[in-house]
Amino acid sequence: MAITFLSRLPEAAETRWLAALAQALPNEKISLGADPQADVAIVANPPRGVLAGLPKLAFVQSAWAGVDGLLGDPDLPRVPIARLIDPGLTAHMAQAVAAHVLFLHRQAPAYAAQQRRGLWRQLPQPPAAQRRVGFLGYGELARAAAKTLNDIGFPTSAWSRSEGDLEDVLATSDIVVNLLPLTDATHGILCDEAFKRMKPGAAIINLARGAHVVEADLIAALDAGRLSHAILDVFEAEPLARNHPFWSHPQITVLPHVAAVTDPASASAFIAANIARFRAGEPLQGLVNRKAGY
Repeated sequence: MAITFLSRLPEAAETRWLAALAQALPNEKISLGADPQADVAIVANPPRGVLAGLPKLAFVQSAWAGVDGLLGDPDLPRVPIARLIDPGLTAHMAQAVAAHVLFLHRQAPAYAAQQRRGLWRQLPQPPAAQRRVGFLGYGELARAAAKTLNDIGFPTSAWSRSEGDLEDVLATSDIVVNLLPLTDATHGILCDEAFKRMKPGAAIINLARGAHVVEADLIAALDAGRLSHAILDVFEAEPLARNHPFWSHPQITVLPHVAAVTDPASASAFIAANIARFRAGEPLQGLVNRKAGY
């Protein structure tokens, strides 16, 4: 039995991961790269096709919470796959959502625009209780974020594959937070049709995947005044090209995919526990439903 760590991370990041995994799994042999003896693969953006070359592979543990890139490998072996469930990652996402919602709620974009004009003007400030935040996707990350917002005073609603009404969430939310998994069904879900169904002047926060957003439709909705602002942390092509129109759009805040950065130390604790469950034949946490796409 052996474990292989497969990634396309920079060398320094791979070194941090291997050190954290070695500390969390002191009794396991962990190698970097495709080890044909490995029955477990821990993966972080592995090259496509590499997993198919492991004849003894019996379990794949993702180092990320999202697995859309992994499931996009046409040669992915038919073995159990688990996504990362990390309390540290969940806390970071909840903090990021709260920060971005408060940024919009307290009208930071409008005050920044006033500053550029040298304009001193106090804007009417509604209470949090009068500003609804709607979540697209309601997994572990979204539930933790919603609880944080509820504690601050924001009412929340949510839509996911198993609950809620998408039309109602779009139509009643002042701020829409996207935390959906990326699947065939959710690709391009934030498009012209969705923007037209949102409240006039609503804002969106996308912390999930760039491919959820139809970029031209978003710019058109902002330019037409249907939406007031967009905070974007993820993009279809990363890093965002220097000449991309998002950089200079006055109603878009661009962030470099930093909402919830995985910490190797805390993630390795979950990974080690899940591998122990696999070795013992116990139910896995974060088991991926391939048909659902997450």
